[in-house]
Amino acid sequence: MLLVIASETQISARIQDFGHFLGKVIFPIGIEDRLISNESEVVLEETRLLIEIRWHGRGGQGVVTASRLLAHAALLDGKYVQAFPEFGPERRGAPVIGYTRISDEPIMIHSHIYNPDIVVVVDPTVMSSVDVTEGLVEDGTVVANTEESPEDLKDSLGVERAKVYTVNAKRIALDILKRPIYNTAMLGALIRASPLVTLESISKVVMERFPGTIGEKNVAVIKRAYEEAEGN
Repeated sequence: MLLVIASETQISARIQDFGHFLGKVIFPIGIEDRLISNESEVVLEETRLLIEIRWHGRGGQGVVTASRLLAHAALLDGKYVQAFPEFGPERRGAPVIGYTRISDEPIMIHSHIYNPDIVVVVDPTVMSSVDVTEGLVEDGTVVANTEESPEDLKDSLGVERAKVYTVNAKRIALDILKRPIYNTAMLGALIRASPLVTLESISKVVMERFPGTIGEKNVAVIKRAYEEAEGN
């Protein structure tokens, strides 16, 4: 049986009992001997079940936290998950990338995400210096924090066949949190664009991560972004 663990606390508490650690997936000792030997069969099966999300933002904006919150919510919904950052220096203000994988079946891939199904842009300024749509599958989805309309953003990104959703996460965060922290707003917009997890599950994990008033405000941010996100 494959045990998938989303939080670092769980990982540190349980890793001693298992054989080895890859990404955010832990295999019990010996399970690797029972995996399908034909790698092409694994890939073909996972393409039908696996959703890969790439997050773009800047250091200090909670990009990696958002990727892990999404994974934790999917775990509550009975999915298999991975969530991890791109390795390298994470300086405040520098471009940062996070990854999330969600699947109905055990995940056998342990690499960066090169052809995401969904791209989430937490900070719109990264779009001027980073090709956020690099590798996006042809009929993929872009969810962006921007004042632009979905139609205008689609034209500027040159993604003719992709679905594009936009939300003014900055305004929502300032209205409710009184601070320019956009990551939880982008969770709400993402769920609107693609119902990867339930609002109930994401609200629960946010309240666990940020207890009390802070958590309640972040849940309010998620729900408002879910309502205000627009797409085509």
